[in-house]
Amino acid sequence: MTYRWLLPEHIEDLLPEAAWRLEQARRVMLDTLREAGYQLVMPPLVEFTESLDMEDAHDEREALTFRLPDPLSGRQMGIRADMTLQAARIDAHGMDHQGTNRLCYAGPVLHTRPENGSHTREPFQVGAELYGIAGVEGDLEMLGVLLRCLDALGISGFQVDVGQVELCRRLVRQAELDDGQERQLLDYLKRRDIPGLTAWSMSVPEPWRTRFRTLCALNGPAAEVLERATELYADWEDRDEVFQVLGAVAQRLGHHGALSFDLAELRGYHYHSGLVFSLYHRLFPSAIARGGRYDEIGMIFGQSRPAVGFSLDLKALLPVITKF
Repeated sequence: MTYRWLLPEHIEDLLPEAAWRLEQARRVMLDTLREAGYQLVMPPLVEFTESLDMEDAHDEREALTFRLPDPLSGRQMGIRADMTLQAARIDAHGMDHQGTNRLCYAGPVLHTRPENGSHTREPFQVGAELYGIAGVEGDLEMLGVLLRCLDALGISGFQVDVGQVELCRRLVRQAELDDGQERQLLDYLKRRDIPGLTAWSMSVPEPWRTRFRTLCALNGPAAEVLERATELYADWEDRDEVFQVLGAVAQRLGHHGALSFDLAELRGYHYHSGLVFSLYHRLFPSAIARGGRYDEIGMIFGQSRPAVGFSLDLKALLPVITKF
C-alpha cells in the first residue's frame, strides 16, 4: 500500500507558525545585508555539474549534490547543494568582475544526506559573498556583517571560533611534503590525534617537525593563542604576514568574550585560502554559521578574485529565533 502523504526521509513540511517565522527571518537578514551594501542574486536550482563541482578539491559538496541527466542537452546536471560557487560564477561572468562586488542570496538547497548533525536534507541557505577586496579588510567586513545579521535576528550567546588555513598550507609547501604526507598530516589534525601526529612528524626535518607538532596545541582564547603562536613561530619569516589577520580580528572583536582561535581547524583546506570562522551556540551540536576566505575558487570560472563569504541554514536556527 502506498501512503501518498509520506515524505522522503529528512524532508519535511514547515507548518504555518514556523513558515512565517522563517519568512520574517529571511526578510530581516536580507534587509540587513542590503543596508550593508550587498546586492541580492537568485541562482538557479539546477546547473550543469561542471559549475557546481570543484576540480581536484576533494570538496564535500560534490558528495552532497543530487545529479540527473538533462533531457535537452544530454549533459549531467546537479541540484544545488550550496550557493557559494553559484555566486562566484555570477561574479565572474554575470557582473563587472573588475571592481568590488557584494552579493547575497537566500533559498533552499538540497543534500543527498543530512550534513553536520542537521536533521534535514533541505536547508534554507542564506549567505553573503564579497569579491574584490583582499586580505584582512574584507575578512573583518564579512565577520562584522555576519554578527550584524545575527543581532538583527535576536540571536546571542554564541562562540566565535577563528582559524587560519593559510598557516598549514604554507608550512606544507615550505616543508616540501608530498601528497601522501600531506594527506596523513590533515588526517591527524582533523582527528586531533596528537600521538599519531607526533609519530608522523619524526619523518619531517626541523624546524617543520616542531611547527607541525604544535598546531594542535594552538587553540583557546584568542589573545592567549596569538601570543603562543607568535613565540613558537618567532623565527619563521612568514609569521607576521600569516598572523596579521588574526591580530586584526582579536583587536576588532576583543570585546567579544567568546572569541577563540584554533590553528588546527582545517575545514575546507582545499577550498579556503586564509581566515576561516565558525559560530557555535550551546543549543546546537554543530556550527550555526560558517565562512572564510577562498581567493582561488574563481579560477574554475576563469577569474581568480579575492573572495570571502559566509552562509548559514536559516531553517536550522528557528529554535533560537523567537522575536518574530
